[in-house]
Amino acid sequence: MTDTWKPSVTVAAIIERNGLFLLVEEETGDGIRFNQPAGHLEPLESMTHAVVRETLEETAHDFTPTALVGMYMSRYLSAHTGVDVTYLRFAFTGDLGQYHNLPLDQGILRTVWMSRDELSACHATHRSPLVMRCIDDYILGKRAPLSLFYTDPSALATPTLETTHV
Repeated sequence: MTDTWKPSVTVAAIIERNGLFLLVEEETGDGIRFNQPAGHLEPLESMTHAVVRETLEETAHDFTPTALVGMYMSRYLSAHTGVDVTYLRFAFTGDLGQYHNLPLDQGILRTVWMSRDELSACHATHRSPLVMRCIDDYILGKRAPLSLFYTDPSALATPTLETTHV
C-alpha cells in the first residue's frame, strides 16, 4: 500500500468568562468562520503545548490548560476545493492569562466573546460542527484530568539512530 490514511490532529481551547466564550473570527477557504482558538499539532510538541501555542498565536493571550473537555472526530469535505480531511480534535479548557501585544496568526481577523445562544444563532458560520459540540460539552461539565496525557520524551526530540525504535 503506497498511501497511508492519516487523520489531522488538532487542539482547541474552550475559554469561558462570565458566560461568554472566546472565539476567533477567521478567513477560510469557505469564507469567514467562527472557531475556538485552535490549530494543528506540530512535530516535537505535546498536546498541551500545542493548545498553549495556538491560543497565543490566535488570541495574543497566554493560556494554561487545566482539563480535557473531550476528544472528537469529524470529517470535512470542502464544497469549494474538494479537500477531504478527517480531524481528531482534542479540546481543552483552562485559564486565560496575560495579553501580549502581538499580531494575530495569519487568517485570524479578530477575537470575539460570545454567549452560547449567540454562537448557536450563527451556526452556519462555524468552522465545523465541533465548535458547538465542544461548547455544549463544556457547559455539561465534561472534564478529564490532564494526567491522561503522556508524552514520551522521544516525541519531543529530533529522532536519531539511537532513539529510533523499529
